Amino acid sequence: MSIINLSAYRFVGLDDLPALRERIRERCETLALKGTILLAPEGINLFLAGPREPVDAFMDWLREDPRFAGLEPKVSVSDAVPFGRLRVRLKKEIITMRMPAIRPEGARAPSVAPRTLHRWLAQGRDDEGREIVLLDTRNDYETDVGRFEHAVDYRLASFTGFPAAIAADCARYEGKTVVSYCTGGIRCEKAALHMQDLGIERVYQLEGGILKYFEDTDGAHWRGECFVFDQRGALDTQLAPAAPLPSGETVR
Repeated sequence: MSIINLSAYRFVGLDDLPALRERIRERCETLALKGTILLAPEGINLFLAGPREPVDAFMDWLREDPRFAGLEPKVSVSDAVPFGRLRVRLKKEIITMRMPAIRPEGARAPSVAPRTLHRWLAQGRDDEGREIVLLDTRNDYETDVGRFEHAVDYRLASFTGFPAAIAADCARYEGKTVVSYCTGGIRCEKAALHMQDLGIERVYQLEGGILKYFEDTDGAHWRGECFVFDQRGALDTQLAPAAPLPSGETVR
């Protein structure tokens, strides 16, 4: 039986976190789903796995809450559930940047669709003729597994190091179109907003991140695989497990 793996996030103001955590945990346990769900005042970030029917039932239930009605997950398939248990956790941020002024739940940065980026990269310019700079906002151990060719990689130990790295390198992006990217879209969304605050023009986030790029295109211009935070280890451009972790090994 195929296992459906969901990755999704939404920046939206949440003020009932303890009660919401219990409702979500109860629903997941009833449906026997496994994975990790993070809840914070700024929104939700989830990674869940299970058979198709209970996964769909959970998403239908979650979308009954108007705050999550627009949640659109990235989907991949595996032969087994790549999580050992269910965790529903409360956090200060669903992706830690430690820049309180960045409030993605209030306004999104401009985004570029995967197929549009694919076309830009093939033609070597955006539709207005500007040079494109791809910016990887992930950690170093993720970029070591794979990344877009010629992408800027700051070799971050954690996302909290991004603000200092970009502040020291703003001149690189003058007069160019910048596309920030990450696994599923969450880090590059915060990164793009921060870059706008620094005065960098023409900043986009890759809509849906690398996983959506793999889903919507043939994966051209990508080199290697995409690191994922579960026991699959990494996915190839067909969203198939490329480097499974040994049984029982803990992901970062």
